[in-house]
Order: sequence, then structure tokens, then C-alpha cells
Amino acid sequence: MTFSLKEMYKKILENIILPFGDRILKTTFITDLRRWRKLEMQSPAQIKSLQLLTLKGLLEHASKSNQYYKSLNIQSNSDPELWLKSFPILTKTTIKSNIEGMIDGDKNVLVRHLSSGSSGIQGEVYMTKSNESNQQAVQTRWWEWSGYRLGDKIMQTGMTPTRSKVKAIKDKLFRTRYINAFKSSPQTLADIAKDLSSGNNYDFIMGYASSIYGIADYLKSNNIKSDKLKGVVSWGDKLFPHYRKTLEDVFNCETFDTYGCSEGFMIAAECQYHKLHIMTPLVYLEIVDDDGNEVKPGQLGKVIVTRLDNKVMPLIRFYLGDLAVVAPESETCSCDRPYPILERVIGRDTDIVKTKSGKSMVVHFFTGIFEFYPNIKQFRVIQRDLNGMEIEIIKENDFNESDLDKIKTTINNFLEEDFPTAFTYVNEIPATASGKPQIIQSFIVKKF
Repeated sequence: MTFSLKEMYKKILENIILPFGDRILKTTFITDLRRWRKLEMQSPAQIKSLQLLTLKGLLEHASKSNQYYKSLNIQSNSDPELWLKSFPILTKTTIKSNIEGMIDGDKNVLVRHLSSGSSGIQGEVYMTKSNESNQQAVQTRWWEWSGYRLGDKIMQTGMTPTRSKVKAIKDKLFRTRYINAFKSSPQTLADIAKDLSSGNNYDFIMGYASSIYGIADYLKSNNIKSDKLKGVVSWGDKLFPHYRKTLEDVFNCETFDTYGCSEGFMIAAECQYHKLHIMTPLVYLEIVDDDGNEVKPGQLGKVIVTRLDNKVMPLIRFYLGDLAVVAPESETCSCDRPYPILERVIGRDTDIVKTKSGKSMVVHFFTGIFEFYPNIKQFRVIQRDLNGMEIEIIKENDFNESDLDKIKTTINNFLEEDFPTAFTYVNEIPATASGKPQIIQSFIVKKF
């Protein structure tokens, strides 16, 4: 049997280079990756038992050893799921106010992660090198679900363009071109397009959904062909349906979405059948209503998540500020992975407009309307109370004001009621603090 140089490099990378790197850096990436591969061979019942055992260990540790959680004096329970529900919902504000008491150990030897602060409060989380390695292993396993193999050549968009020496070396080993996700000038886009359409033969493009969409839109607008990719993997912000369609049309390959957050939660990812599987050995997910009560499968609710492997800074029942729907336990997937299914992720809990009658309009509703009006360059929906909404729009040169009446009619027909909608022409719509685009801004969301 003969191997190509590319296949030989992949074997050397996994079996020699990465294990050696783990020893040098005192990390556990390759060991964790192989463990996650094996976990998929277990049954759903075995995975559930592992989750509950790990959850119980986390709650015991937090209650006995963590200064913040000890101060809550929460009564233990032999049933870890009932015990978990007696813990209060944790917010970024609570973490910020109690961070010293939430950390077990010397911060100087722990890994510090900061969130973008797009919700208004920047998150700060600490973990061990092993926690970080486990997180990276899960992400890599998700990539493998899309067909990726260690050593495939990738283009990655991200938010840390100034790479450390270690990350620069990793980029070389993993054959990665790393580009800034949200600061792409026309010249940069032209350079990226040239790279993708040349003979450099990237296998995958990965990163923030909106940034990859921006690259694809540039290619499409300039009639540049790039159809040699094996797949696209997105994370970081919302993969809207029109994003996915454009990516798959331009790159002529499938797009795979993942769901996590910068506080270290690796929650779910799409398999080859495009169903989102929840990583239950690593997280415990709850979907709750405005009062913190768990909703039934199939119902929309707010995402509350507990990370199970980080004991140096336990994040128990953390409120992400997202909306999602979990599938019934009976729902299965042809991939036969033992993980439950997350039916869909709506996005931020501010990504929803409500009426007095209790009806809701989510981001996908609005994007599904405006995609038919290319003469509107960009829009943002603002709701200040239940009496109506304002929609800011940036006009294209061929804008037709009569289209606004059509949009109003579509909205009212969907709601089956009249809902006051005011349109405002603007020259610019600001992005969030992270640089991500914002489609809905709600000032009526109930926070925990």
C-alpha cells in the first residue's frame, strides 16, 4: 500500500508531531481527541450515565471547595439533576461581581479567556491547560464530522489576527491561513479571493459565519469561481439560511454549523446529516422560560448551560442570552451518534420581536422577508415596547419606497394582526461590540 505525501503528513502529524507537542506544552489535545472519537461508540444510555456522574462530581466539588458556591449553602441531593436545579441561574454580572471567589487556584498558572462583550458585559473565565485542550479536541472532532482530517489545508477567520508564537507554529502544522474575521478591506478580500481561486487547494474554510459569507458574497459579486473546497464550518455568530445558501452556491460544498461560546462552552455541532448534536459528556443543557422553568422539548426557551469539566472555575447554570429549541428524546439521527439533538438555535434572546398578543418574530422571519428586496442593502429592527417596532434601512441606488408597504403587509399577514412598523432611513447600522452584524435590537427582554 502506498501513501501520498499528503496522507503521510497526516499520519506523522497525528502520531508523532501532535503527541510530541502535547508533551512539550504539557497539554492533552491528541489524547482528548481520541477519547472523543471513542465516546461516539457508546450507547445513549452510557453517555447519559457519564453525564450525570460527571455532573454529580462537579456539584460536589463546587459545594465543598469553591468559595462562591460554598457561600450559597445549597442542600445536596442524591439526584444530580434535581440538585442542579437548586442552584441559581448564573449571569455575567454575577461572575464579574464574584470572580475572585469563583476561581480555585492561582490565576497566574491558569488560562484566561475573555468574551467579546457583545452582550454589553465582557466575560472573563479561567481554566486549566487540560480544560483548554479538551475544548480544542471537541472543536476538532466537530470538524471531523464535516469530513475534515488532521492535516487538511484550511483558511480560518478569527478575531485574534496577532498570533502568538505557539499559535503561529500550530497554524503551520495544521496548514492554516488565519485571517481577521471582521476587518476585511476590499484589497484583503481581493487577496483572499485570489488565494481561494488559485491552485493553493484549500480543503476547508472555517470561522465566523458572517465573515465567510462576506468572502463568498465578494466572490459571487465579482464572478470568481472557487469550487474546490470539501466543506465550510461556521462558528461564532449566526449562520442564517441565506448565508448557508450563498456559501453552498459559491463554494459548491456543504456547510456545517457549530454552537458554543467564548466562555469555553462547546455545546453542539452538525453531523453529516446536518442535525445539531449536544455534547452531553461536556455540558448539561437546560432550555427555560422567562421564570427559569424548564420548557418542554419542541418549545422555544432560553439557553442555560453547565460546563462539566472545569472545576477551577465552575460555571453552573450559566445564562448565555440565547434562544433555542431542544428536540424530543425520541428523535434520532442516521449518523447513530449517542448524543441528543438540539432542534435549532435562534440566536440571542434580544433577537426576537414580541407583540401584545404574545406572538413572536425571530431573526429568520425578517431575513426571510428582506432577502427578496436586494434594493435594501442592510436593515436593523428595533423594539422599545410592545406597541410596535422601528426598522432602520440602508437604501441601495435602485431603492423603491413602495416596497416598504409590501414588507408591512407581509408582517401583518404573518401575525394576522396590525402591528405598527415605522421605517427610518440611515447611512450606517453599527455592529455589536464584537464586530458582528446586528439584525434585531430589543429593549424589552427580561433578564435573569
